[in-house]
Amino acid sequence: MENITDYETVSLDTERGALAIIDQTKLPGSFEILYLTKQEDIHRAIRTLQVRGAPAIGVAAAIGLYLAALEIDSDVYEVFYGKFKAASDYLASSRPTAVNLFWALRRMEEAASRNSDLPVPRIKELLRAEAVSIHDEDIRVCRAIGEHGLSLIKDGDGILTHCNAGQLATVKYGTALAPIYLGREKGYNFRVFTDETRPLLQGSRLSSLEMSSIGADTTVICDSMASSVMKNGWVQAVFVGCDRLAANGDACNKIGTSGLAIIAKHYGVPFYVCAPTSTIDISARSGADIVIEERPPEEVTEMWFKERMAPEGVKVYNPAFDCAENTLVTAVITEHGVIRPPFGEKLAELCSRQEK
Repeated sequence: MENITDYETVSLDTERGALAIIDQTKLPGSFEILYLTKQEDIHRAIRTLQVRGAPAIGVAAAIGLYLAALEIDSDVYEVFYGKFKAASDYLASSRPTAVNLFWALRRMEEAASRNSDLPVPRIKELLRAEAVSIHDEDIRVCRAIGEHGLSLIKDGDGILTHCNAGQLATVKYGTALAPIYLGREKGYNFRVFTDETRPLLQGSRLSSLEMSSIGADTTVICDSMASSVMKNGWVQAVFVGCDRLAANGDACNKIGTSGLAIIAKHYGVPFYVCAPTSTIDISARSGADIVIEERPPEEVTEMWFKERMAPEGVKVYNPAFDCAENTLVTAVITEHGVIRPPFGEKLAELCSRQEK
């Protein structure tokens, strides 16, 4: 199979006029790049996790909205913008929790609205530039997160991660796995433990694939085994990504993150949340304000199994995310540096600087 680290997870294919994504539902068994042009296909790709991870979703949405703009045939701005906004709203309905989706779409909307005095063909050119900028920024941001995260660990450390916040969740490098990528570039050898991450297995399918692809010492564990490996002293730090960071530092991430944070606190293992500033949602005062996506019950009872593994008719609770409370978070790592508690004022100040 192709080495996935040689490819960008999401990009604009200018020759095909398409959104190019690695189909993550096929990994690790097979490698396939999808070239999507229709809005319903892009919406479906986000909804069904063919492209996933908060930053990657944002980039995909930005490129998708640019492609939608190309299909609008009116040169009357009011008509163009009305259809453009409808396309943005449609893509926004694909998933509810990852804030990067809405952040990227809002940036694209603002690029169109602030240039309303220009001809529509020129606005389309500016939308392409904005989508490419969002893509390129993601690479720079993830590398910076990796550099800051690497300053918190040393060669030989054991690193535990949950879900997949690596390259497959971004364009390149990832967030939680970025320190490992950069450490490997320097010749560091880490022992990486990847939580299986039920029910969609992003850790065993994706994170372990990434880490083994770069030659990292990689061990897959079931989610329920995290306590054992920490108790054994095999883990010196936990790195996780974040789909939405509340104003108080509550970190909403893949289901199981909260429990992992509690275990890390018990054993005195630092728990680091890697979050681009685009993931910070100041309007959410705490994790209680964040809408948690609920996924189909079949993901728990049938997916990955040859036969159904629960009785017919049994109830299934399948939230996609949970929130690690800020009291459990050792530090938040952004592209601008490491933020330690208390988080409220520091996160607000960071977002304020970004807006200027």
